[in-house]
Amino acid sequence: MPQTSTTSLTFSDAGALDDWAAALEPPTVLIADDDEDVRDLLGTKLRAAGYRTLMAADGRTAMALAVGERPQLVLLDVQMPGLDGLGFCYELHSSPQTADIPVIFISGRADQSDMELGRMVGAEDYLAKPIDPAELLRRVARLLGD
Repeated sequence: MPQTSTTSLTFSDAGALDDWAAALEPPTVLIADDDEDVRDLLGTKLRAAGYRTLMAADGRTAMALAVGERPQLVLLDVQMPGLDGLGFCYELHSSPQTADIPVIFISGRADQSDMELGRMVGAEDYLAKPIDPAELLRRVARLLGD
């Protein structure tokens, strides 16, 4: 007769189950842009591709979401009210708590100097508006290791 094996879980295993459950969650992308139409378009494309999204219309709200929710990636407009994208990216990468969150700038400004400035403050990538949705999804997937 074959032997059967049983596994019992204890309360000490609960943390491992939480880690496992978190691993099944889709990656979260924070979209920070003061243009509601841009947020909606990017959010729709990302959710259709299987990502979870968070939305912010300004830099301070985005920072609160980044610290509280710990998204796996931030899509960030350069020009926003309050804390602009450059200041947000610098602050995000200056904190050990959030330094590992990659940033893709999305901006209407596409000069080489703008792109270099974005990289200087810690952005991993820079896309000029209008955004090509297919290119955006390729870059998001690359940064998230998908």
